[in-house]
Amino acid sequence: MSFLQITSLLIVLAGAFGAINYLFLKLPSAIGILVVSLAASMVVMGVDLVAPGLGIADVVRTQVTAIDFSDALLEGMLGLLLFAGALHVKISDLRDQWRVVLLMATIGVGLSTLIVGTGFSWLTGMPFVIALVFGALVSPTDPVAVLGVLRQANLQKSLETKIAGESLFNDGVGYVVFLVLVGVAFPSGHVAPDSGSGLADAGILFVQEALGGALLGLVLGWLVFRVMRLIDDYSLEVLITLGLAFGGYELAVALHVSAPIMAVCAGLLIGDVGAKHGMSEQTREYVDAFWKLVDEILNAVLFLMIGFEVFAVAFTMDAVVAGVLAIALALVARLAAVAVPVLILRPFRSFSRGVIPIMTWGGLKGGISVALALSLPDGDWKPLILTATYIIVVFSIIVQGLTVAPLARKLGREPELM
Repeated sequence: MSFLQITSLLIVLAGAFGAINYLFLKLPSAIGILVVSLAASMVVMGVDLVAPGLGIADVVRTQVTAIDFSDALLEGMLGLLLFAGALHVKISDLRDQWRVVLLMATIGVGLSTLIVGTGFSWLTGMPFVIALVFGALVSPTDPVAVLGVLRQANLQKSLETKIAGESLFNDGVGYVVFLVLVGVAFPSGHVAPDSGSGLADAGILFVQEALGGALLGLVLGWLVFRVMRLIDDYSLEVLITLGLAFGGYELAVALHVSAPIMAVCAGLLIGDVGAKHGMSEQTREYVDAFWKLVDEILNAVLFLMIGFEVFAVAFTMDAVVAGVLAIALALVARLAAVAVPVLILRPFRSFSRGVIPIMTWGGLKGGISVALALSLPDGDWKPLILTATYIIVVFSIIVQGLTVAPLARKLGREPELM
């Protein structure tokens, strides 16, 4: 199938499954599409078991594996999704929460990677360094999943900012940690350019990716903002923001700096400073509506693809057991990633009583984890990592995604202090 045919099929299915969800399941849009997609996949597998001669599952599996999910997300959709998510987070709100966001996106990701890696190595006998790679790819919360659920949850503004800001930044930091650990664990692999295997190379790569991505995003965002101040044409300004998201992401990839962090920083600058001082009221409305629509469409397609990726996963009994145990491991790691920064900052500021459980349960995993698992070099441990990752992601999106809003309403009733 050609690229256009694949894209057309995905959009048609996303629309059809979205309609089924809207009419019958009435779940949050992205989660509902994932549930319908998984159900359709299971039906296909069931038909194949009853009538194996038809070969339906093999046909679907061939088409699914022909779509490079990892490249489609990491090199295509991710830049637009992160830019759209950051566009609606205000710097002024983030400034009030920057300490906790910073600690969760750095110390939190590191702690989570270490806990998951150590536990998974003990559970499965996987080499420790490779288990750390698994820890790195399941530790970041997925802003695509998190921001989608936040729209349904009606959280307090400060708590919403913490979760949204942390998910945007820990995604970028987690991706950098993943690249560094892959360079150590698979020195002969080709997951990322310039992935050195030594500690010095790893440190240089981390600084280059993280700081370089942030700097590039701010510079490009500022340049685009200055251009938009000279223009009063909403259609052209929407096009310019689209060019920033696409072009900036590809430039970051070419320069070997963190493209996700670039997209977040550029989106934050354009969504706040650019919206206030570089756009007319009409332009702000169109830019906001355009990126919300892009976000909704890409979310639908992404969750559809996650549902169909079940055909790319090898569900052996040992792998399924390891994946189920890894769910508990990931939740414990997430609890540490949230609780430690909060406890560090508690002597200096107050938090609402529900911040730790809400942020722990609301730290959803998503398509980025699956894409990173698929991007690993082929080896003995890749099928286990992919299966465990997929199980964690599906549990996170469906179970945590559907219950985080009631949990937030129950625990977050008291007004949160600064």
